Amino acid sequence: MSQAIAATPVTEARRRLRAALTAGRRVTGTFVKLPTVDCVDLARQAGFDFVVVDGEHSALPEETVLALVRHAAVTGLAALVRVPSVNAAWVNRVLESGAAGVQLSMLTRAAETAALIAATRYAPRGERSVSLAHPAAGFGATDLAAYLAAEERDPPLLVGQIETATTRDPLAELVDGLDVAFVGTTDLAVSLGIAGAADQSALAARVAEVAAAAHAAGTAFGGWVARPEADLIAGAGLGSAAFVIAGSDLQLLGSALRATAAGARDLPGLESGAS
Repeated sequence: MSQAIAATPVTEARRRLRAALTAGRRVTGTFVKLPTVDCVDLARQAGFDFVVVDGEHSALPEETVLALVRHAAVTGLAALVRVPSVNAAWVNRVLESGAAGVQLSMLTRAAETAALIAATRYAPRGERSVSLAHPAAGFGATDLAAYLAAEERDPPLLVGQIETATTRDPLAELVDGLDVAFVGTTDLAVSLGIAGAADQSALAARVAEVAAAAHAAGTAFGGWVARPEADLIAGAGLGSAAFVIAGSDLQLLGSALRATAAGARDLPGLESGAS
């Protein structure tokens, strides 16, 4: 029984991502903000390694977040959920629905990392409440000991977003216990007061600090870029990032629509609007 549980799509997805990060290989994903499973299917078809269902900067209701996570788990695509804060009951629900991990925004205190760990680990490592009546445990068809053993072997991935000019606790304490120390470059630029500025040296310096803390702790380094292009990754200081999120489904759709509309306007022939 324990062997079967270890081979579920959720644990396999976690294992693949964690193995890649541990080996220093880059994995790429995108944010999902639109309320349709088609976005999950398209991301998988496109070859992304994971998606992050956005529970912070989107209009997704909770039931839709769970449905997107469930669909990703069934298809074998790793789906993390971004949360603005640690709500233990909500974190447990997304994990029971099949989330591969949790991404926490605006991490500034070591206590927040500790709370994230506690909410995603069963005793004695954490304080997560146990139930077997959910998809990740076969709706009760799984032996409790086998389920707990599988969760211990392949626990949820933990991503902490560091996106402020300063943190209340040292970076080394914040990243301890995380799988990924993630730089939110947009919020960080705003926090530094240099959003849109020509001189991005302060942003580069702060990103380098986070990367150094991650590498020193043996934690993977990650970040966000609008598009997965070499110059953008290098320009954002993410050259050593093993966990890269590129844009979002909404952003990529908007870019494609604008490019298509511009191309249509430039077609030879009748002038636009002619009757």
